[in-house]
Amino acid sequence: MPIISLIKKIIPRNFLEKMRPAYHFVFAYLAAFFYGFPSNKLVVIGITGTSGKTSSVYLMATALNSAGYKTGYTSTAMFSDGSQEWLNDKKMTMLGRFFTQKMLSKMVKNACVYAIVETTSEGIRQFRHRFINYDIVFFTSLYPEHIESHGSFENYKKAKGNLFSHLKKCSSKYIDQEKKVVKIKNNLSKINFSKLRKTIVVNGDDEHASFFSNFWSEEKMAYYHGQFLDTDFLSIFYDNVEIINNKILFDIFFKQKLSGKEQLVSKKIELSLLGEFNVINSLPLLSLALNQELDLDLIVGELKKIKNIPGRIEMVDAGQDFLAIVDYAYEPVALGKLYKTIDLIRKNNETGSLIHILGSAGGGRDKSRRSVLGEMAGNKADFVIVSNEDPYDENPLDIINQVASGAKSAGKIEGESLFRILDRREAIKKALSLVSNKNDLVLITGKGSEQAICLKNGQKEFWDDRLVLREEIINYKKK
Repeated sequence: MPIISLIKKIIPRNFLEKMRPAYHFVFAYLAAFFYGFPSNKLVVIGITGTSGKTSSVYLMATALNSAGYKTGYTSTAMFSDGSQEWLNDKKMTMLGRFFTQKMLSKMVKNACVYAIVETTSEGIRQFRHRFINYDIVFFTSLYPEHIESHGSFENYKKAKGNLFSHLKKCSSKYIDQEKKVVKIKNNLSKINFSKLRKTIVVNGDDEHASFFSNFWSEEKMAYYHGQFLDTDFLSIFYDNVEIINNKILFDIFFKQKLSGKEQLVSKKIELSLLGEFNVINSLPLLSLALNQELDLDLIVGELKKIKNIPGRIEMVDAGQDFLAIVDYAYEPVALGKLYKTIDLIRKNNETGSLIHILGSAGGGRDKSRRSVLGEMAGNKADFVIVSNEDPYDENPLDIINQVASGAKSAGKIEGESLFRILDRREAIKKALSLVSNKNDLVLITGKGSEQAICLKNGQKEFWDDRLVLREEIINYKKK
């Protein structure tokens, strides 16, 4: 590390910036070469977007595995090599090139059929997607984020678009009846196998869908809400969403050949998950099932069995008589969607107080959203507690003050309905002390199932909101 720092001091910054793409490209190739280009031996699925990526990855991987299609994946919340599954403790979604290629290599050794890679704009910008032979790429949504890092929204959008343009560079694969990639020895052997169609799948409801669907692909798909559109795309639309006893019911509609004719058919889907937005998060899996000609009834049945997604509207139950929820929502759009679910939960119970712990990330990450988050919490929660989240090299008190200013503008009163508590554990203790009856709800947002708080100089402090909340609820009950 000291040598690298010395080199950076000696060599002009503008020269280093010019060399950066070549540096990333070379290491991307070396990583793939070292592990024997493992993505050529798997059906590789890439999922990108501003929100919905991690939930879509988890639902897809869990359902595929349960249906008998062994699947490995990398995501913000979890990793799986097809044999073991573990929480992502790296505080990074798309890790370095060698890590990703190593994971793909393990998936091959563990006889995986599918590999799902949650692919971020930062990862794409550093060529971490290069020399991964993608087959199906999904676009979930797009709205402003990481603007300081990318320089502008257009740059952010363009970075994500590079994943879709990359698809054309990916070599063809053939699969057998079990969807396993096979090695083709000659043209004659192709007759016995199916060519895997390079496919783009987009959320048709997003205003930027056409940008991503216009890239080259052998097949295009779209999923959306509302009336069926007669397009060249293989499309799924959903409608008739109902929420009954904390279960979500909805219908999907798609075209299918029946008795030699193409007809519009429907299927009822049931989710055992909180949050209407999980309807959207389930559609990449359902689109994949149609694209890959999987047993849709089997996939739908396995999807129904999934009860929760780590760190996403995750209920923490330590035997208390009030509700406690941990969620990853760390920016305004996701928080707004979360509040809709919280409204529904509170509607189904006698309304008590909403006690919300939140913060915001440092390190130059979209500073403008801090006061917005505070204002949203101030308008929605009865009590707002602003605490440390991931300050990186910034002063955590400055971040807390910026979030708190938004809550104050919404009418929260310091010391009565608004509290600034640096220590996150102490913030949780304070939240529990504010619980006055069984209908209250304690909500903690910003980290979900993350395993660390990121401090200055690259330091990390082990942390899990769910674990600490559980510990403090147990201590609270003893008092």
